[in-house]
Amino acid sequence: MQTSTTHPADRSDMIQVVGAHQNNLNDVTVSIPKRRLTVCTGISGSGKSSLIFGTIAAESQRLVNETYSTFIQGFMPQTTRPNVDQLAGLTTAIAIDQESLPANPRSTVGTVTDALALLRILYSRLGTPQIGGPQAFAFNVPSIQASGRMTVVKGEEPTSVHRDFSMTGGMCPTCEGRGDVTDFILTELYDAEQSLADGALKVPGYSMEGWYGRLFRAAGLPMQKPIAEYTPQELDLLLNTEAMKVKFEGSNLTYEGLIPRIRKSMLSKDREAMQPHVRAFVDRAIGFTTCHDCDGTRLNDIARSVTIDDVNIGELATWSSADLLQWVTSLNLPAAEPLLAVLRQLLQGFVDIGLGYLSLDRASGTLSGGEAQRVKMIRQLGSPLTDVTYVFDEPTAGLHAADVERMNNLLLQLRDAGNTVLVVEHHPGVIAIADHIIDMGPGAGEHGGDVVYQGDLDGLRASGTITGESLEHRTGLKSDFRNPTGTLSIQNVTRHNLLDVAVDIPTGVLTTVTGVAGSGKSTLLAAGLADRQDVVVIDQTPIRGSRRSNPATYTGALDAIRKAFAKAHGVKPGLFSANSDGACPECQGAGAIYLDFGFMQGQSTVCGACQGRRFNAEVLHYELGGRNIADVLELPAEAAVEYFTQVKISAAAKVAQRCIDVGLGYVRLGQPLTTLSGGERQRLKLVASLAKPAEIYVLDEPTTGLHIADVGRLVTLLNAMVDAGTTVIVIEHDLDIVAAADWVIDIGPGAGAAGGRVIFEGTPLQLLEADTPTGHHFAQALTPAG
Repeated sequence: MQTSTTHPADRSDMIQVVGAHQNNLNDVTVSIPKRRLTVCTGISGSGKSSLIFGTIAAESQRLVNETYSTFIQGFMPQTTRPNVDQLAGLTTAIAIDQESLPANPRSTVGTVTDALALLRILYSRLGTPQIGGPQAFAFNVPSIQASGRMTVVKGEEPTSVHRDFSMTGGMCPTCEGRGDVTDFILTELYDAEQSLADGALKVPGYSMEGWYGRLFRAAGLPMQKPIAEYTPQELDLLLNTEAMKVKFEGSNLTYEGLIPRIRKSMLSKDREAMQPHVRAFVDRAIGFTTCHDCDGTRLNDIARSVTIDDVNIGELATWSSADLLQWVTSLNLPAAEPLLAVLRQLLQGFVDIGLGYLSLDRASGTLSGGEAQRVKMIRQLGSPLTDVTYVFDEPTAGLHAADVERMNNLLLQLRDAGNTVLVVEHHPGVIAIADHIIDMGPGAGEHGGDVVYQGDLDGLRASGTITGESLEHRTGLKSDFRNPTGTLSIQNVTRHNLLDVAVDIPTGVLTTVTGVAGSGKSTLLAAGLADRQDVVVIDQTPIRGSRRSNPATYTGALDAIRKAFAKAHGVKPGLFSANSDGACPECQGAGAIYLDFGFMQGQSTVCGACQGRRFNAEVLHYELGGRNIADVLELPAEAAVEYFTQVKISAAAKVAQRCIDVGLGYVRLGQPLTTLSGGERQRLKLVASLAKPAEIYVLDEPTTGLHIADVGRLVTLLNAMVDAGTTVIVIEHDLDIVAAADWVIDIGPGAGAAGGRVIFEGTPLQLLEADTPTGHHFAQALTPAG
C-alpha cells in the first residue's frame, strides 16, 4: 500500500519576506500565502506600498528583467534591488497601479486596450469596400505616396531604377489624427475697440512703445485706427501674414502676423515650461474645436467610407463599450468568429469592471487614476496565465459603493484561476473578502513600518489596531446644516453624457457631488465652472516632479526657509538650494551618483561626498535653531511645525500644518516627489492650492489613498475652509464626506448613457430617503448622531 507524500514542488506555498528595510519598513519579516487573496492595509504612510510594491513586486519584476540579454535590458526601466535581506517563493508579478496612462493626444482607450486594433483587423478583412490592411483604419498612420530613382547593384554594375511607393493610412490630414484643431480666440488677442497705439494687443510682451511698435509701423499697419475698422487686408496683415522682409530703420527685418508668430514663439514650447503669465495667456487664447473634415473621428474620408452592417469604424469608436459589445454580439460573420470571440471577451471586461460607459475614442490621458487602473486590469481578465502574482494599488479608488462588490468579484475571479492576489487597500468591503490580512502601522512615516497584525478578518477586528477599530466605524449624520449665502448657477451643460443639465450649487457651504463612476460628476463641474476666475480646481491630474522635487519645493515652503537661513547669516538665499549654489559638487545636489552603463542596467549609489544630504560642506555649517538646511528637509511635517514656529518662519509653518491637516504629517519636507503615491501627490496639490486666495474650491475625490481613520481630519479641514468664508465643492464617494456636507447633488442613476442627470438635490438628511444608488448605500452605512 502506497502512502501519499507531498511532492517537493507543492511545498512552496508561501512568499517569504525576511528583513525588509525599504523606505520606512523596520526589519519586516512576513509570510504571504500563495494562490490566495491578501489585503495589506494600514493608515496612510504606514509602509503598505513599500512592502507590496516596493519590495515584493519590484524584486519579482527585476528578476524577470534579468532573464533578458543586457542589450534588451538597456531599453527597460532601470531598477535596483530592494533593501531586503531575503525573498523566497516569488512568482512573476504583474503590478497594476494607479499611474496615469499616456497623455499623448493620439493615445485612446481603444489603443491602450487593443480594442481598436481588433476592430481595424475586422474592417480590413470584412468591411466594404476593401481599401487595404489594418493600417488603412489607423488614425496614427498617414497616407503616403512617393516616387524616385535609386541605384541598385546587379552583379558588378550599378543600375539606376525607378521606384514608386505608397501606403494607405487612416489619418485625417487636417487634424493629423487628433480629432480636433487649434483655433485662436481673437478677442483674447486684441481689443477691437482700441487701436494698436492705444494698446489693443493682449499678447504678453507686445508693447507698442518699444521695438514691436516700430516694426508694426514699418509693415504698414495703421497704428491709430481701431482694429474693428480695419479692412480685411489690414486684418490679414496683422494676424496671418507669413514671414516677410520689411524696411526697418535702415535694415531689412522679418515681420510676420500675430498667429504664426505665437505658434512659433509660444505654442512650440511645452506648456509646463512656459512662464506662468504666458501659460495663462495660451490657456485663454487657444481653443480646441472639433475637426470639421473628420467630425472628430480622426479618420480620413477613405477609412470612413468602409462599413460593416452600415456602420463605419469611426462611429463605433464613439459608442460606449457596452453598446459596442451589443453590436459585436449581434454580428453574424462566421469567417471572423475567432476574432469576434476575442473582441467580445475584451468588451465584456469593460462591462464587468464597471467601465461600460467608456468609449474607445476617449483620450487615455483624461482617465482618473482609478479608471486607468481598471483599464489596465481589463487585459488580465480571462488570461490563461496561472500562478501569477497580481498586485493592485487601491482598486476601489474612484468607485462608488455600488461598484465595490463588482470589483471584489473580479479580484476573487483572478484568485480562483490559481493566482496570488495582493491588494493595498483601505476599503472595509475589500478587507472583508480577504483570505489573509496584513495590517501595517502603528503610525505613519517613522512611526510606522511594522506589521501590527496578520491573520483573518475576525482576528483583525479583535486586534485593537487602528484599522481593526475602524472596521466598526459607522458614518454619523450631523443635525445642523449651514445656510447658503447665494447660488452658483450652472445652466444648459451638454458634454459627454450630459444633455442640457442645469443645477444650482449653494455658496458659502460644503457641497458634495456624488454618483456612480462615469455618471458625469467631474464633467458637470468642469464644464459649468471652466470660465470662472474665482475657482481653484484640485483635480486628479498628476503633479510633475523629478527626483530633485520635494514637498518643500512644490509648496513653495523652501523659498521662505532659504530666505530665513540667508538673513540669519548674511549670505545669498541661493546658497541654501541643492539645485543652485549650495549643491554638493560631486552629485550636483542629487544626493546620489547615477551610473549609466549604456547597454547594461544603470545603478545609483549614495553620494560619498555629502552622504545623500545634497549640500556642500560649507552650507551645512550654517545653522538656524540648532539645525542646518539638510536637517530641516529631513523633518516630517508634524515635527516641522514646532521647529518653524520656534524660528519664526510662519509661511513654512502654515504649509507644514496644512500637510498635517490633509493627512501628510508623516511626509518629510525633502522627500522626493517620485516616492509619493498618487493619493499623497493629490493631497500635496491640495496643500499648495490652499495658499491661493479663492472664493470657490473644487476638490476631486480628496480621500483617495486615505485610511478610514484619516478621513475625519480631512472633514475638519473642509469645515474650517467653509467657516472661513469659502465655498467648497467636493466630488466624492466616501460616505463620511457626504454625511459632513450641507448639500448633496447626486448624478446618475447609472454610468455613461445611463447617467448624466441630476437625480437628487438636498441635505444629507433628505438623502436618507432618496431612491438612488447613493441614497441606498448612505442609509445602510449611516447611524444618526445621538
